[in-house]
Amino acid sequence: MPKRVMQGVAVSDANDKTVVIRVERRVSHPLYKKIIRHSKKIHAHDPENSCKVGDTVRVIECAPYSKLKRWEVVATNVSNEAG
Repeated sequence: MPKRVMQGVAVSDANDKTVVIRVERRVSHPLYKKIIRHSKKIHAHDPENSCKVGDTVRVIECAPYSKLKRWEVVATNVSNEAG
């Protein structure tokens, strides 16, 4: 099974080698058909502390680094194109 890749915006870089990322997805309401934004915060491993708040970040699934960190930063400041 391939590893999941997600893209989001960094909302916190206060911890050492960790960045908190908000991943947002849009879903259609089953009854009213309005588009709703759902977001989730995930903790990702950032070994070089390269991410800053507001950066667009791409992360990939990995083995657990700690209690909360199950993702690893692959790229920062990526474009919003699908890919």
